[in-house]
Amino acid sequence: MPPLVLTFAASDPTGGAGLQADLLTIAAHGCHPLSVLTAVTVQDTRGVERVEALSADLVAQQAMALLGESTVAAFKVGVLGSLDNARAVAAVAKKYASVPLVLDPVLASGRGDPLASEETVGTMVAHATVITPNTLEAKRLGGHHALLAQGCPYVLVTGTHDETPEVVNRLYDARGLVREDRWPRLSGSYHGSGCTLASALASLLARGRAVPQAVQEAQEFTWRSLQAAFPSGKGQSTPNRFFR
Repeated sequence: MPPLVLTFAASDPTGGAGLQADLLTIAAHGCHPLSVLTAVTVQDTRGVERVEALSADLVAQQAMALLGESTVAAFKVGVLGSLDNARAVAAVAKKYASVPLVLDPVLASGRGDPLASEETVGTMVAHATVITPNTLEAKRLGGHHALLAQGCPYVLVTGTHDETPEVVNRLYDARGLVREDRWPRLSGSYHGSGCTLASALASLLARGRAVPQAVQEAQEFTWRSLQAAFPSGKGQSTPNRFFR
Protein backbone atom coordinates (compact mmCIF):
# COMPACT_ATOMS: atom_id res chain seq x y z
CA MET A 1 0.00 0.00 0.00
CA PRO A 2 1.45 3.40 -0.94
CA PRO A 3 1.71 6.09 1.74
CA LEU A 4 -1.30 8.43 1.84
CA VAL A 5 -0.57 12.17 1.58
CA LEU A 6 -3.38 14.64 2.23
CA THR A 7 -3.17 18.07 0.60
CA PHE A 8 -5.22 21.13 1.53
CA ALA A 9 -5.17 23.50 -1.44
CA ALA A 10 -7.06 25.68 -3.88
CA SER A 11 -7.75 24.47 -7.40
CA ASP A 12 -5.71 25.58 -10.41
CA PRO A 13 -7.42 24.84 -13.75
CA THR A 14 -4.06 24.92 -15.56
CA GLY A 15 -2.68 22.02 -13.52
CA GLY A 16 0.54 23.95 -13.07
CA ALA A 17 0.04 24.87 -9.43
CA GLY A 18 -2.43 24.36 -6.60
CA LEU A 19 -4.35 21.20 -5.88
CA GLN A 20 -3.75 19.66 -9.29
CA ALA A 21 0.01 20.18 -9.05
CA ASP A 22 0.01 18.59 -5.61
CA LEU A 23 -1.80 15.50 -6.89
CA LEU A 24 0.65 15.07 -9.77
CA THR A 25 3.70 15.52 -7.55
CA ILE A 26 2.47 13.19 -4.83
CA ALA A 27 1.67 10.50 -7.39
CA ALA A 28 5.09 10.94 -9.02
CA HIS A 29 6.64 9.98 -5.67
CA GLY A 30 4.73 6.72 -5.44
CA CYS A 31 2.28 8.02 -2.84
CA HIS A 32 -1.49 8.12 -3.05
CA PRO A 33 -2.91 11.67 -2.93
CA LEU A 34 -5.93 12.58 -0.82
CA SER A 35 -7.27 16.10 -1.21
CA VAL A 36 -9.33 18.76 0.53
CA LEU A 37 -10.40 21.62 -1.72
CA THR A 38 -10.19 24.99 0.05
CA ALA A 39 -10.99 27.44 -2.75
CA VAL A 40 -11.81 27.65 -6.45
CA THR A 41 -9.71 29.95 -8.62
CA VAL A 42 -10.04 31.56 -12.02
CA GLN A 43 -6.55 31.68 -13.48
CA ASP A 44 -4.30 30.85 -16.38
CA THR A 45 -0.53 30.52 -16.66
CA ARG A 46 -0.21 34.32 -16.55
CA GLY A 47 -1.96 35.00 -13.24
CA VAL A 48 -4.93 34.65 -10.89
CA GLU A 49 -8.11 36.58 -11.70
CA ARG A 50 -10.40 35.38 -8.91
CA VAL A 51 -10.34 33.30 -5.72
CA GLU A 52 -13.59 31.99 -4.23
CA ALA A 53 -13.05 30.34 -0.83
CA LEU A 54 -15.16 27.41 0.30
CA SER A 55 -16.77 27.64 3.74
CA ALA A 56 -14.64 26.60 6.71
CA ASP A 57 -17.31 24.06 7.68
CA LEU A 58 -17.09 22.39 4.27
CA VAL A 59 -13.29 22.31 4.44
CA ALA A 60 -13.41 20.69 7.89
CA GLN A 61 -16.04 18.15 6.79
CA GLN A 62 -13.92 17.08 3.81
CA ALA A 63 -10.91 16.53 6.05
CA MET A 64 -12.72 14.62 8.78
CA ALA A 65 -14.48 12.36 6.27
CA LEU A 66 -11.08 11.30 4.92
CA LEU A 67 -9.33 11.08 8.27
CA GLY A 68 -12.19 9.07 9.71
CA GLU A 69 -11.27 6.08 7.56
CA SER A 70 -7.69 6.62 6.31
CA THR A 71 -4.32 6.73 8.03
CA VAL A 72 -2.44 9.66 6.53
CA ALA A 73 1.36 9.70 6.48
CA ALA A 74 1.83 13.43 5.77
CA PHE A 75 -0.08 16.68 5.23
CA LYS A 76 0.69 19.41 2.70
CA VAL A 77 -0.96 22.81 3.11
CA GLY A 78 -1.08 25.43 0.36
CA VAL A 79 -3.57 28.21 -0.38
CA LEU A 80 -6.41 28.09 2.16
CA GLY A 81 -8.59 30.87 0.78
CA SER A 82 -9.56 32.54 4.06
CA LEU A 83 -8.60 33.04 7.69
CA ASP A 84 -11.56 30.90 8.78
CA ASN A 85 -10.30 28.07 6.60
CA ALA A 86 -6.84 28.41 8.11
CA ARG A 87 -8.32 28.08 11.57
CA ALA A 88 -10.28 25.00 10.51
CA VAL A 89 -7.19 23.33 9.04
CA ALA A 90 -5.15 24.30 12.11
CA ALA A 91 -7.70 22.49 14.27
CA VAL A 92 -7.33 19.37 12.13
CA ALA A 93 -3.52 19.61 12.30
CA LYS A 94 -3.66 19.97 16.08
CA LYS A 95 -5.79 16.83 16.37
CA TYR A 96 -3.30 14.92 14.20
CA ALA A 97 -0.15 16.53 15.57
CA SER A 98 1.96 13.38 15.07
CA VAL A 99 1.53 13.61 11.27
CA PRO A 100 4.29 15.66 9.56
CA LEU A 101 2.95 18.79 7.87
CA VAL A 102 4.60 20.84 5.12
CA LEU A 103 3.33 24.41 4.85
CA ASP A 104 3.76 26.31 1.59
CA PRO A 105 3.05 29.95 2.58
CA VAL A 106 1.69 31.16 -0.74
CA LEU A 107 1.19 34.87 -0.13
CA ALA A 108 0.96 35.78 -3.83
CA SER A 109 1.03 34.28 -7.31
CA GLY A 110 4.10 34.54 -9.50
CA ARG A 111 2.58 37.70 -11.05
CA GLY A 112 1.98 39.18 -7.61
CA ASP A 113 -1.76 38.51 -7.24
CA PRO A 114 -2.52 38.32 -3.48
CA LEU A 115 -3.51 34.85 -2.27
CA ALA A 116 -3.15 35.01 1.52
CA SER A 117 -2.43 37.40 4.37
CA GLU A 118 0.34 37.10 6.91
CA GLU A 119 -2.30 36.36 9.55
CA THR A 120 -3.75 33.48 7.52
CA VAL A 121 -0.34 31.87 7.09
CA GLY A 122 0.60 32.63 10.69
CA THR A 123 -2.35 30.57 11.93
CA MET A 124 -0.68 27.44 10.53
CA VAL A 125 2.99 28.02 11.39
CA ALA A 126 2.96 26.40 14.84
CA HIS A 127 1.43 23.23 13.37
CA ALA A 128 3.98 22.81 10.57
CA THR A 129 6.97 20.49 10.57
CA VAL A 130 8.56 22.43 7.72
CA ILE A 131 7.55 25.76 6.18
CA THR A 132 8.91 26.58 2.71
CA PRO A 133 8.88 30.37 2.08
CA ASN A 134 10.84 32.04 -0.69
CA THR A 135 12.97 34.98 0.42
CA LEU A 136 10.17 37.51 -0.21
CA GLU A 137 7.66 35.47 1.79
CA ALA A 138 10.16 34.87 4.58
CA LYS A 139 10.74 38.61 4.89
CA ARG A 140 7.01 39.36 5.06
CA LEU A 141 6.59 36.68 7.73
CA GLY A 142 9.36 38.11 9.91
CA GLY A 143 12.30 35.96 8.81
CA HIS A 144 13.27 32.40 9.65
CA HIS A 145 14.05 33.25 13.28
CA ALA A 146 10.48 34.46 13.82
CA LEU A 147 8.99 31.38 12.16
CA LEU A 148 11.12 29.07 14.31
CA ALA A 149 10.13 31.02 17.41
CA GLN A 150 6.45 30.35 16.59
CA GLY A 151 7.08 26.63 16.97
CA CYS A 152 7.87 25.37 13.46
CA PRO A 153 10.89 23.00 13.80
CA TYR A 154 12.30 23.63 10.30
CA VAL A 155 12.24 26.55 7.87
CA LEU A 156 13.40 26.08 4.27
CA VAL A 157 14.04 29.49 2.68
CA THR A 158 14.31 29.27 -1.09
CA GLY A 159 16.27 31.72 -3.21
CA THR A 160 14.17 31.53 -6.35
CA HIS A 161 13.34 35.26 -6.22
CA ASP A 162 16.92 36.44 -5.63
CA GLU A 163 19.01 37.90 -8.44
CA THR A 164 21.92 35.48 -8.09
CA PRO A 165 23.66 33.19 -10.60
CA GLU A 166 22.60 30.17 -8.52
CA VAL A 167 19.45 29.46 -6.56
CA VAL A 168 20.56 29.08 -2.94
CA ASN A 169 18.17 27.29 -0.59
CA ARG A 170 18.81 27.19 3.15
CA LEU A 171 17.26 24.91 5.77
CA TYR A 172 17.22 26.18 9.36
CA ASP A 173 16.26 24.73 12.71
CA ALA A 174 16.52 26.16 16.23
CA ARG A 175 20.31 25.55 16.26
CA GLY A 176 20.91 27.46 13.03
CA LEU A 177 21.74 26.44 9.46
CA VAL A 178 21.14 22.73 8.85
CA ARG A 179 22.04 22.57 5.17
CA GLU A 180 22.60 24.85 2.18
CA ASP A 181 21.99 23.68 -1.37
CA ARG A 182 22.88 25.45 -4.60
CA TRP A 183 21.22 24.86 -7.97
CA PRO A 184 21.95 26.33 -11.41
CA ARG A 185 19.42 29.09 -12.05
CA LEU A 186 17.20 28.12 -14.96
CA SER A 187 16.07 30.74 -17.45
CA GLY A 188 12.38 31.47 -17.71
CA SER A 189 9.51 31.60 -15.24
CA TYR A 190 7.60 28.64 -13.83
CA HIS A 191 4.02 28.15 -12.66
CA GLY A 192 3.86 25.98 -9.53
CA SER A 193 7.48 25.54 -8.50
CA GLY A 194 6.64 26.16 -4.83
CA CYS A 195 3.73 23.70 -4.89
CA THR A 196 5.99 21.11 -6.46
CA LEU A 197 8.69 21.54 -3.82
CA ALA A 198 6.30 21.40 -0.85
CA SER A 199 4.36 18.40 -2.20
CA ALA A 200 7.55 16.52 -3.00
CA LEU A 201 8.81 17.22 0.51
CA ALA A 202 5.57 15.99 2.09
CA SER A 203 5.71 12.84 -0.02
CA LEU A 204 9.28 12.09 0.98
CA LEU A 205 8.45 12.59 4.66
CA ALA A 206 5.54 10.20 4.15
CA ARG A 207 8.03 7.68 2.80
CA GLY A 208 10.08 7.92 5.98
CA ARG A 209 12.89 10.29 5.01
CA ALA A 210 14.40 12.48 7.72
CA VAL A 211 13.76 16.18 7.12
CA PRO A 212 17.28 17.15 5.88
CA GLN A 213 17.38 14.26 3.40
CA ALA A 214 13.79 14.88 2.28
CA VAL A 215 14.63 18.55 1.69
CA GLN A 216 17.57 17.65 -0.56
CA GLU A 217 15.60 15.09 -2.59
CA ALA A 218 12.60 17.41 -2.93
CA GLN A 219 14.85 20.16 -4.30
CA GLU A 220 16.37 17.82 -6.85
CA PHE A 221 12.94 16.64 -7.99
CA THR A 222 11.73 20.24 -8.31
CA TRP A 223 14.81 21.40 -10.22
CA ARG A 224 14.48 18.54 -12.70
CA SER A 225 10.76 19.20 -13.10
CA LEU A 226 11.54 22.82 -13.96
CA GLN A 227 14.38 21.83 -16.28
CA ALA A 228 11.87 19.68 -18.22
CA ALA A 229 9.06 22.28 -18.07
CA PHE A 230 6.86 22.94 -21.08
CA PRO A 231 4.70 25.87 -22.31
CA SER A 232 1.06 24.89 -21.74
CA GLY A 233 -0.20 28.44 -22.22
CA LYS A 234 0.97 31.98 -22.95
CA GLY A 235 2.47 32.70 -19.54
CA GLN A 236 4.75 30.79 -17.19
CA SER A 237 5.99 27.34 -18.11
CA THR A 238 4.46 24.27 -16.48
CA PRO A 239 6.74 21.95 -14.48
CA ASN A 240 6.96 18.42 -15.85
CA ARG A 241 6.56 16.18 -12.80
CA PHE A 242 6.98 13.06 -14.92
CA PHE A 243 10.36 14.02 -16.40
CA ARG A 244 11.66 10.50 -15.85
